[in-house]
Amino acid sequence: MIRFIQVSLMRGVKPLLEQVDVTLNPGDKIGLIGANGAGKSSLFAMMRNELHPDQGEIDFPAKWRVAYVAQETPPLERAALDYAIDGDVNLRKLEAELARLEAEPESTENGLAIGEVYSALADADAYTVQSRGEQLLLGLGFTLEQMKQPVSSFSGGWRMRLNLAQALMCPSDLLLLDEPTNHLDLDAIIWLEDWLKRYTGTLLIISHDRDFLDEIVNVIVHIDERKLKRYSGNYSSFERQRAAQMILAAGAMEKQQRKRAHLESFINRFKAKASKARQAQSRMKALAKMEELAPLRAAAEFSFEFREPLNAPNPLLVMEDVDAGYRSENEKTGEITSKTIVNHINFSLQIGQRIGLLGVNGAGKSTLIKTIAGELAPLTGTATVGKGLNIGYFAQHQVEMLRHDESPLWHLAKIAPTVREQELRNFLGGFNFPGTMVTSPIAPFSGGEKARLALALIVWQRPNLLLLDEPTNHLDLETREALTEALAQFEGTLVVVSHDRHLLRATTDQFIIVADGKLQPFDGDLDDYKDWMMQTKLGKGTDVLPAAGKANQTDYPVTSPVAAAPAPAPAAPAASTAAAPAATFQTKEQKRQAAEDRQRLSAQRKPLEQKLKKVDEQMAKRSTQKSQIEAQLAEPDIYDAANKPRLIKLLAEQTDVTRELGELESEWLSLHEQLEALA
Repeated sequence: MIRFIQVSLMRGVKPLLEQVDVTLNPGDKIGLIGANGAGKSSLFAMMRNELHPDQGEIDFPAKWRVAYVAQETPPLERAALDYAIDGDVNLRKLEAELARLEAEPESTENGLAIGEVYSALADADAYTVQSRGEQLLLGLGFTLEQMKQPVSSFSGGWRMRLNLAQALMCPSDLLLLDEPTNHLDLDAIIWLEDWLKRYTGTLLIISHDRDFLDEIVNVIVHIDERKLKRYSGNYSSFERQRAAQMILAAGAMEKQQRKRAHLESFINRFKAKASKARQAQSRMKALAKMEELAPLRAAAEFSFEFREPLNAPNPLLVMEDVDAGYRSENEKTGEITSKTIVNHINFSLQIGQRIGLLGVNGAGKSTLIKTIAGELAPLTGTATVGKGLNIGYFAQHQVEMLRHDESPLWHLAKIAPTVREQELRNFLGGFNFPGTMVTSPIAPFSGGEKARLALALIVWQRPNLLLLDEPTNHLDLETREALTEALAQFEGTLVVVSHDRHLLRATTDQFIIVADGKLQPFDGDLDDYKDWMMQTKLGKGTDVLPAAGKANQTDYPVTSPVAAAPAPAPAAPAASTAAAPAATFQTKEQKRQAAEDRQRLSAQRKPLEQKLKKVDEQMAKRSTQKSQIEAQLAEPDIYDAANKPRLIKLLAEQTDVTRELGELESEWLSLHEQLEALA
């Protein structure tokens, strides 16, 4: 087992851990969580013996083999597959020993030594290591061709995948993973989940992906107020336990405050009276000994919301026969060449659509978003932008595009030069940039703080179309939750690329997949996507899409939400007689008529949607009232004779609230039916 015994740790003048005691059992899969800067990575460094506690000790069996992901990847000419297999250090040592022995002159002693090495290689599964390495790299998104390429040919994100592959190749008793999903797409994350579920050692993982934690861990260790607290269960279970603790802590604090007030009142009244002096002194001692209870902090302290867009055209954007990709110019000849990533796009964005883009890294998701945003011009075809379109674009590397030598206030003033400074300061304060932080250069800020600033700049501009490419990179769990809530309430149109499934589920209502150079609908939810992807990874299917999506493999005009029907298992491509896609825009008259129809439908839906929102709020309020009344009716003393008037009042209130709730539920159903009739 792993034991933290009275562990304290300082980094500079900042205390990270103070007299921590916690025990973790062998085979546990542990999620380590806490705010950015709480000390998670420092704790890992102590586990790797790279950092030593200022006090106390961390104890786990000395014979345990510890595996972790290296943070640096040298630009080696070694093939990617060989580099991944290098993670099995013992195997490589045995191979080197075998090569040394075989190079020596033959002798009886030498032959026995070679035999022992061959036996050890068999125990180390040396004869399956090549296939195991290939399966590992395939799962992490590499092709067989890429496995032969040198490590130096890969970008930083792909090199980090190779480091992860090394850690997974290493036979271990303790596996330490620090944000392993940061450089992975959704496909690789799903594959990694499956691998980690089958891992038999003890797993300690830092992650800000709640779905990832929910799938894998059975223990949560929370760093809060310089302490470690162990919770049984996954992340969702932790949230429930934490909420219950906060309620209990609030009750205990209120009780203590009442007792303190009573003691202080007695002391103030009687400390000057000789007959009561002894009792007063006794109560003063009791008051001095009373331990001050501190309230538990709420898990999420940060929230924000997108301001309502001023207006929006409909459609916002139309792409006709667009090829999306990149142009480059030969420096010597001046010749311009084009590389197409996504072909034959027929695509329109309507008011209120909420689209999640799926697809492996490199399929073209970012290329598509850049083309929609106007960052890339179409290679062929036309892209027509509606008048009044206001795009808020969060690029995959948005944080790196900020001026690190300037302050948050400078960044906001640059896009709002005529607004009073105090108004800008107030706005940035709402994004947790208080005091001198608002005027300080952002260079020393954490990745999460810089990402929060990038989001603040987008929110200020009141976009009617949000294009988000991996917006949760660098964000901790609390800020991710704040972003998810803000996006769920955003009243404009949303297109998002993210490997955070919780965010995708909560904020989108249709999925499109970019695969094989085409934009295609995905008729299913994220669970369907996971099932299809795992079948494909395991070699049980080779189709790009489930059969429901294969029926429409040509141009894809997105004019209404894709129905969330379950996606069948991968099957052979649909026959050529498959249903054709919806008609694309053909004439100006048809375009005008389609736009008028959409505007008329939107005008009919809007008052119903507003009314539905109010009914939702009223239902929530009445449900809370009903719960409160039922809690009072569950108290045993409410049925005492002395409490009869109160009981009669509560029963009457219960009847009224139940009746009102029933009426609201009927109205809610009626509004939903009217909206469905307009769909």
